Amino acid sequence: MTIVTKLFGEIAVDENKLITFPQGIIGFPELKDYLLLHDGEGNGNIKWLQSVQEPAFAMPVVDPLAIIPEYNPSVEDELLKPLDNVTQDNMLVLVTITVPKDIEKMTVNLKAPLIINSDSRKAAQLIIDDDKYQVRFPIYEILKAAKEKAGE
Repeated sequence: MTIVTKLFGEIAVDENKLITFPQGIIGFPELKDYLLLHDGEGNGNIKWLQSVQEPAFAMPVVDPLAIIPEYNPSVEDELLKPLDNVTQDNMLVLVTITVPKDIEKMTVNLKAPLIINSDSRKAAQLIIDDDKYQVRFPIYEILKAAKEKAGE
């Protein structure tokens, strides 16, 4: 299958690599199937969650541990059941990035991580009930410092 995307142009889709969010994601419940893409530019930590149903929709995402190494929200096991035996070994956790016009005000949503079972490729977006994690956590300076350190 091939899709034409706004950001990446035409891409071949290996259906074995599709990530399915049975409940959709917050704000987009009708969009269920995604690909995780790397843009090959900029910060290597940033990836894109590209919708298969809506080629114009792609969200930048990042591993929260690249932002906050101690990120470890507690999640009820019941919320992870739909992900088919997700474990520490097959769990991929990502958080969404918001990039406003002023790039220095870039933030991540630590309160609503995306949890992906890398074996079954089933995923869910969870809401963390912990005031320790912010919806709009600023990351520009963190990414800038990481980029400078990588360039040393």
